[in-house]
Amino acid sequence: MITVQTGVGRSTNLQAAPRILFARHTVDSMKFRPSRVAITLTAGLSFAIVLFLGAAGSAQAQVGELENEITARTHLFPDVGPGIKAMRRDSRGRYYFLSTVDHAVRVYTADNTFLGQIPRNDSGKSAIVYGEDFDVDSAGRVYIADRGANAIKVYTPDGNLAFSFPVESPTSVVVLAGGQIAVASFKSSRLVSVFDADGKYVREFGDISDLADREDFNRFLNVGRLATDPANHIYYAFTYMPEPTVRKYDAFGYSSYQISLHTLDIYPSAQAERRDISRIDEQKNTTPLPEVINAIGVDPHTQEVWLSLGDYLMKFDSAGNRVKVYRTLTTSGEDLPASAILIEPKRILLADDPHGIFEFARPDIPPAPPVKK
Repeated sequence: MITVQTGVGRSTNLQAAPRILFARHTVDSMKFRPSRVAITLTAGLSFAIVLFLGAAGSAQAQVGELENEITARTHLFPDVGPGIKAMRRDSRGRYYFLSTVDHAVRVYTADNTFLGQIPRNDSGKSAIVYGEDFDVDSAGRVYIADRGANAIKVYTPDGNLAFSFPVESPTSVVVLAGGQIAVASFKSSRLVSVFDADGKYVREFGDISDLADREDFNRFLNVGRLATDPANHIYYAFTYMPEPTVRKYDAFGYSSYQISLHTLDIYPSAQAERRDISRIDEQKNTTPLPEVINAIGVDPHTQEVWLSLGDYLMKFDSAGNRVKVYRTLTTSGEDLPASAILIEPKRILLADDPHGIFEFARPDIPPAPPVKK
């Protein structure tokens, strides 16, 4: 039996109607009135097919209503491109970009003036071996999740290494308002580990989901990306969960909600992903899996969540309900699978490896009326 979830806490049973229809006919009626049975069976099957197609068509129509193509209006920061992993904007309007090609965070003004890179010295202990993610605090300090060095490295605003602390295989990092540092990694026993401003362990939270029998493979499948907002919420976007999933926590690890898509448009790809996971788990190999969620961005003013799933950009409201789906295209009309998302009041920046940074008008905000002359 296939049950398709159409929203949080709601489901539609696609086989219930035909089962009720067939239950109406007794053995006696089937034995003595075969022509009526045939007619009723045909009618029942027809009704079931209509019901199924109607439900699927309704869901597809809903997706069609939600989906719009949006094309980037310009290509920004042309020096940034291959290897782009993450981007941030600080309180002074400067933009930061982490690239595995540069092994550094490049810093620019809004008008594309290059200000320098972090670390200033790209050799020795201060060098970034393989940066997976980074964040910038209100004072301009930069926090790097350096998976290659098994460490979180903290740099001063002028690019010098202030200190570092060990975290095995970190994949994401965000800085909370009070100075605490939240980290996701391949090796932790929970989803999120929190450290104080000096890098001392404080707490961890977030349950690991059971997706595979092999413990190491299962932990890999639970890897994710972090985001935060000014209210100190922590968002954990699962990279490989077959059904696109985001958990929202407060700073102490209490769950606020979980986004988990089980809709008809998601179902086929989720089932294919689960079959791939089972095959890899049984064969005990290391076949790479495609990412389900490529990037997450949070509107700092509204707590709305934006997710990149391939070249689709999904918007969720502050309660975790899906609001809109957009297909993202570069300025030349090519598909744009975002590796990083930055939500600003009047625009959205999407990073695409290897093509760079693209600016989109906010598709959820009506354009300003033309100025009358």
